[in-house]
Amino acid sequence: MTSNRNFLAFAPTLGWLFVGRVLAGITGASFTTATAYIADISTDENRAKNFGMIGAAFGLGFIIGPAIGGLLGGLGLRVPFMAAAGLCFLNFLYGFFVLPESLPVQNRRKFEWSRAIPGVSVYNLRKFPALTGLMFALFLVYIGSHAVQSNWSFYTIERFEWSETMIGISLAVVGVLVGAVQAGLTRVVNPKLGNEKSVYVGLALYAIGMLLFAFASKSWMMFAFL
Repeated sequence: MTSNRNFLAFAPTLGWLFVGRVLAGITGASFTTATAYIADISTDENRAKNFGMIGAAFGLGFIIGPAIGGLLGGLGLRVPFMAAAGLCFLNFLYGFFVLPESLPVQNRRKFEWSRAIPGVSVYNLRKFPALTGLMFALFLVYIGSHAVQSNWSFYTIERFEWSETMIGISLAVVGVLVGAVQAGLTRVVNPKLGNEKSVYVGLALYAIGMLLFAFASKSWMMFAFL
């Protein structure tokens, strides 16, 4: 990710910028690794809380990141990418030299390139029927969420004439809400509803919110539907 951010910072043309984004997608699996780490160190009793904390950390980054990017952008369009590369490098140093291995030796297995191929990994899901439906649901959720994220700036500028500042504020609000839900609300809801019902309720509310975005006619409605 460090090399990728530097690649984006020094991309000479739009085409090379697209190449950089492809590399970002290939190397952007840190969140998946983080969730696997949380799963390794969690018990049945604190698993939901720990996953909530990792989600809250993501939300906090969603608040601070746009603010830092906006400030550094005033120094030059390439500066935010350089800063991101520096942060990724610090994260690498922490993970490599400080963070302990989460998986006990007896539970580890030898690395095989065949298991690293996405198509093979998806095919191997047939061994775990209970996960197939969950993976398909997550696939649909991520398609929908990333479609909105990718078009959020264009949509709000076109429909509501939002400025860069207003877009940044809206993203910060998203970060606050994500952090509040992941770090606080899940601790209250999960024990009462259980993991399965909590997922159903969350997905239903998420779908309703996405639908309401399409019918928002005022800026304040976008914030209300967040």
